[in-house]
Amino acid sequence: DDDDDDDDDDAGEQPIDVSTDTRLRRVRISRATGIEWGTDLSFSFVYVRDMDPAGSASISGEIEVGDQLCELRPVAEGGEATNLIGAPFDQVMNAFAGLDRKVTTLDLVFFRGTKDELKDACSGDSNAEPEIITITVVQNKGAKDETTRYIQAMAGANVRQTLVDNGINVYQSVTRWTNCKGKQLCGTCIVNVKEGGADTNRKSIDESSTLRENPESYRLSCVTFAYGDVTVE
Repeated sequence: DDDDDDDDDDAGEQPIDVSTDTRLRRVRISRATGIEWGTDLSFSFVYVRDMDPAGSASISGEIEVGDQLCELRPVAEGGEATNLIGAPFDQVMNAFAGLDRKVTTLDLVFFRGTKDELKDACSGDSNAEPEIITITVVQNKGAKDETTRYIQAMAGANVRQTLVDNGINVYQSVTRWTNCKGKQLCGTCIVNVKEGGADTNRKSIDESSTLRENPESYRLSCVTFAYGDVTVE
C-alpha cells in the first residue's frame, strides 16, 4: 500500500523551474492568448509565430515572436503542468483544446532563444557557444552611393531591431518619424531578403496580407527573425 501511495505522489509532471535559466519565463495570461503558433519543419518545437496586438499575450509585454513554448498549466485547483518542449504541433493543440471549459487563465512557460539553444539547455550543455550569424545589409541598391555592411548578431535576432541598433534606417521618407516602432501596425519597415530567406521565420497570415502586392522575398523587418546568414536590401 505504501508503494502505491508513493506512485500517486510521483504522478504528474514536475513544473519547469524557470530560475535555472534566465531565458525561461513563466507568464500568466488569458486562455484566449491571441497567439498564432508555428513549428519547425518536423512539425514539432512549437513557437510564437505571431500575436494579435489586442490579445492577452501581446498586451502582457512579456512574450515575443519567436519564443519557444515549453509548458502549459491551467490556473485552477488541481491544475497540472504539461511539458511541451519538442512536442508535435497536434499534441500541443490538443493540450489547449482539452482544457476544462471553466479554465480561463493559463500559466505558460517560454524559452527565449532558438530551437537548438533550447535543446542544448535541456541537455545541460550550458557551455555551448551561442550561434553567431551575419546579416549583410545592402543600402541604396543600384545607386552611386550603394554600400554594404556586415553585421554580426545572435541567431534568432530580429532584423528590424538589429538594423536600428546599428544605425541603419529601414524606413522611407516621413515614415522614419511616423512609424509604429516595430509593433507591426504600419507596414512600412519593408526589406527585401535577397538571400537566406529559408533561414528566417515563415510569414504570418497578417504579414502575407500586408505584403500581398510585393515580391515573395519582401518582408516586414519588425516581424522577421534571422536564424542563419541573410542578405537584406
